[in-house]
Amino acid sequence: RTSQSNAPAAFSSIVSLYDNTVRSSGYNATARSPDPTPPALSPTPTPPANLSELGMLFASKAAVQVITNPFIGPLMNRYQIPIFAGFCIMFMSTIMFAFSSSYTLLFLARSLQGVGSACSSVAGMGMLASVYTDDAERGHAIGIALGGLAMGVLVGPPFGSVLYEFVGKTAPFLILAFLALFDGALQLFVLKPTKVEPESQKGTPLLTLLKDPYILIAAGAICFGNMGIAMMEPTLPIWMMETMCARKWQLGIAFLPASISYLIGTNIFGKLAHKMGRWLCALIGMVMVGVSVVCVPFASSINGLIVPNFGVGFAIGMVDSSMMPIMGYLVDLRHVSVYGSVYAIADVAFCMGFALGPSIGGSIAETIGFAWLMTIIGIVDICFAPLCLFLRNPPGQEEKIVSSQSPSKTTQRCQT
Repeated sequence: RTSQSNAPAAFSSIVSLYDNTVRSSGYNATARSPDPTPPALSPTPTPPANLSELGMLFASKAAVQVITNPFIGPLMNRYQIPIFAGFCIMFMSTIMFAFSSSYTLLFLARSLQGVGSACSSVAGMGMLASVYTDDAERGHAIGIALGGLAMGVLVGPPFGSVLYEFVGKTAPFLILAFLALFDGALQLFVLKPTKVEPESQKGTPLLTLLKDPYILIAAGAICFGNMGIAMMEPTLPIWMMETMCARKWQLGIAFLPASISYLIGTNIFGKLAHKMGRWLCALIGMVMVGVSVVCVPFASSINGLIVPNFGVGFAIGMVDSSMMPIMGYLVDLRHVSVYGSVYAIADVAFCMGFALGPSIGGSIAETIGFAWLMTIIGIVDICFAPLCLFLRNPPGQEEKIVSSQSPSKTTQRCQT
């Protein structure tokens, strides 16, 4: 081993995946050179210094989307342009992600992404509710749309983590930017978004819809149902690195079972929820979300996360595929059948979960630990579930609609 003793490069390091201590092999203390140069250690995943900052970065998109939605909803009662504008904004934000090198720029790109999502999601749901007037068909169509959302969530984490591990940060965002540009081009040539004629009926004001307790219950189910997975987004990878010493590509793969099960759940219950009762589907889903998230911290390896994460995604699919259609049904039953504002409320509820979840979740996990964070949100979901009973047979307000019509239309309605 004389050659090893004469060259500092012979100092070979073994970095433990479970701690940061460095152990040496092939090292002879008596033959050590007087001033060896420390070898370059291969980087290992280390958690960020501040979980709160990571949570705020995740939450910024949803927070901006919450602020933007009340303006997009009424606009969708008259225009189709926001659905196209949304993807243009998403393209710009994705390019910013690719080349941002500071927390401030990433925060700005994430916030701009919220504006684009507000335009596209509210416009898309409102368009589906207007085209599919039958309640069963509407539920099926919205289930397919949520399945498209699930596909994005399904492909996103493993796609991003694997490319980041083996190619770099810029590549996945450039690919996503190209896909967003392609999608916008399809909308431009197929949907031809233009100004359309104003609605024959004036939509119910947003504040009036917000005062409806049944709409608030449905919105609450969407919010709290998605808050569990929202809290896991910034905290689960950190917890995995600290307890399982997971590699970067494994951090995205861990969410794969939830994404697959969400895709399955939305497609199954898009139709089934109408038959079994959407209130019952949401109630069971909320309980399943609560139980599943409580079980997440009991996993001791990435394989142990498969079952609880699968349960989380499947249960959220049950909640979303039942509550999104019921929002349109409640407007038909109790208000005027114009859907821009009510789906703005639904999207606000969805985004509130993804805004409060990461921002609050990061601080809670930093203070009392990841296990207690999952326990708290699990209990909240289980306690909220019984409120879905009120959606079993919500009363209509037909008399208000009849009284607002002209006398001739009222007489014709009474005769039929």
